[in-house]
Amino acid sequence: MLVGSGTGLTALVLGATIVHSWFHKQRGLIIGILTASTATGQLLFLPLLAHVIEIRGWRSAVSIIVAVLLTMLPIIFFFMRDRPAGAVRPYGLSPDEPAPTPAPAGNPFSAALGALRLGLRSRDFWLLAGSFFICGASTNGLIGTHLVPACMDHGIPEVQAAGLLAVMGIFDLFGTTASGWLSDRFSNRWLLFTYYGLRGLSLLFLPSAFQPETHRLSLFAVFYGLDWIATVPPTVALTARAFGREKVGIMFGWIVASHQIGAALAAWGAGFIRTSEGAYDHAFFISGSLCVLTAAGVLLIGRGRRDRVANSSPLPGGASAASISS
Repeated sequence: MLVGSGTGLTALVLGATIVHSWFHKQRGLIIGILTASTATGQLLFLPLLAHVIEIRGWRSAVSIIVAVLLTMLPIIFFFMRDRPAGAVRPYGLSPDEPAPTPAPAGNPFSAALGALRLGLRSRDFWLLAGSFFICGASTNGLIGTHLVPACMDHGIPEVQAAGLLAVMGIFDLFGTTASGWLSDRFSNRWLLFTYYGLRGLSLLFLPSAFQPETHRLSLFAVFYGLDWIATVPPTVALTARAFGREKVGIMFGWIVASHQIGAALAAWGAGFIRTSEGAYDHAFFISGSLCVLTAAGVLLIGRGRRDRVANSSPLPGGASAASISS
């Protein structure tokens, strides 16, 4: 409970909120960089932690993470600021444009529940939350949790298997950053269609990649790493267009909650399949098939409605809501 609460507070939602406070332009690119750094840091630590666990046990690995966190605390406290103020303006905001004023403070629990009620009445919210549910199930829940045990089932040592996740982390840095750049320039619905479709195909391919004396598993790590969480920048952009910049943080928070529920169910479900059948193959096939179906579903986001964001509300890439329908 403590670990889940702590990581949830400092993960994707905080990055989306910061970007929409500090950046007037290039929001998609910056969200891509922040999201990529989050996942890449997680995955790059895995080989080191796996090696430490192998030699000294899991408590030593936890101590390393605690030491890293304690190192970051004074940097955050002394050098980070909540929002632009005074002479500091959001990046890309011209001098003749008024700086955005922070939303008035209110009861955060009431605001969160009000946002949920708003979302539950919106088809776009269900589509965004549903697609992110599958995103969490196919990344953190399935691959992040079960790829190493699946590799060990096929005779691949634990540290080497953790190295595959590190490779994914490296390529995720490029893939998700590029996704942010693309989300500023192209249809975010079609970007999501591409990402979920390719992810589904790669998961359907994965059971055949465990064959010995081949490089298929390495190819999977590279390909899947490029698409690890490339879905975040276009999902944030679509959330902003559906509900407005001022609500993007709290609405995206509920969408991320759906992501984590999907991850939790996939972590349990894949483990149940492995225990029942002795292999992960059906878990990979189910997840891959759901990703392909999700690729078709995301094309419905934004269809049949006008964006609620006012024409003057800037969007990623500097376009107005009225000029972009997807």
